[in-house]
Amino acid sequence: MKELILCKYGEVILKGLNKAHFEHILMAEVRRRLEGLGTYTTWWCQSTIYIEPETDDSDLDEAYRRMKLVFGFATVTRAIAVDKTPEAILEAAKNDLPDRLYGIRSFKVEGKRSDKRFPMSSPQLAAEVGGAILTAMPHLKVDLHKPDAVVRVEIREKYAFLHAGAEKGAGGLPAGGSGRALLLLSGGIDSPVAGYMIAKRGAVIEAIHFDSFPYTSDLAREKVMDLGRKLCAYTGRLKVNVISLTKIQEQLRRTVNEEYFTLLLRRSMMRLSERMAKARFCDALITGESLGQVASQTMQALGVTDCAVHMPIFRPCIGMDKEEIVQIARRIDTFETSILPYEDCCTVFTPKHPKTRPELEKVLIEEAKADLASLEDEAFAAAEQVTLHGYAEE
Repeated sequence: MKELILCKYGEVILKGLNKAHFEHILMAEVRRRLEGLGTYTTWWCQSTIYIEPETDDSDLDEAYRRMKLVFGFATVTRAIAVDKTPEAILEAAKNDLPDRLYGIRSFKVEGKRSDKRFPMSSPQLAAEVGGAILTAMPHLKVDLHKPDAVVRVEIREKYAFLHAGAEKGAGGLPAGGSGRALLLLSGGIDSPVAGYMIAKRGAVIEAIHFDSFPYTSDLAREKVMDLGRKLCAYTGRLKVNVISLTKIQEQLRRTVNEEYFTLLLRRSMMRLSERMAKARFCDALITGESLGQVASQTMQALGVTDCAVHMPIFRPCIGMDKEEIVQIARRIDTFETSILPYEDCCTVFTPKHPKTRPELEKVLIEEAKADLASLEDEAFAAAEQVTLHGYAEE
């Protein structure tokens, strides 16, 4: 039995004259994800990318798992591939499909004849395959309205395919089709979700993480790296740029009014992030802020933060409540890591009564007291970079 993976496009179908550009991006990502899993032939046709293993040692199970996490695919299917003859199709329906229908009580068959040279119409094909399945599994019933399983038979350009249902893909747009952006990655719940959501729209993301050693621990840093590895399931890899805020925080604590501490720290983080974004050829920043969630996320506070930089800031969580963000975090498997009880830089020297309705003029007066420019230069010059690939890093 020959088995292939069929990855069917989602939003890419709508791209018109730009469709081929996105197809090339998708194909490159597919080939990269298949590295180390064996030898495959890949091609695209009719809004589908086909993955055919060439050797018996090819790990089709892992390839299938990875394809379900590639942005750009609406559905991913493991399909039986046979010659485009009625005899071969019915033989596969009797001998190979039953293993995929174990435990069900009812089914229906849908036929799709993309190759019009095939001698049977789609309804005839569906009826014949349904009969073959009933011959092999006489205890099943046909239910055209609410079946337990839908068997699909597709006559395409190279093979005929039979499968018992497609699984939902990651959706969105393929990575690289929408530019590059830099994610401010903390150890919390929100920022990994924000990075995932922008990556899903086709952006290649890098990350920047701020630590405050010795006020924050190596465990806190490793927690962030673990979150980055979780995102790698969708992004394939992730470069994380690490900058120390320790001296900046100590300077702010010594020189400014306590209620402005968090705002001024956020402004410094944004300036450093913009510098890193430009150095890494990114055109936007990504944060996990949600309107009104904490004191630094009021409209006035966000406005003061935005004034510190001159590039777009994407906040995909801005209109979501915490439960909505948590649901996504659970789905992408970052939630349990995010709630590990390790501190991050934003919990160091937190004021008791932070300013929630700041005025920019007063913020700038306080900021001038700290004279942060040289400290920011020093922090940026000492930045480190870690490249994450799943559970390996450079």
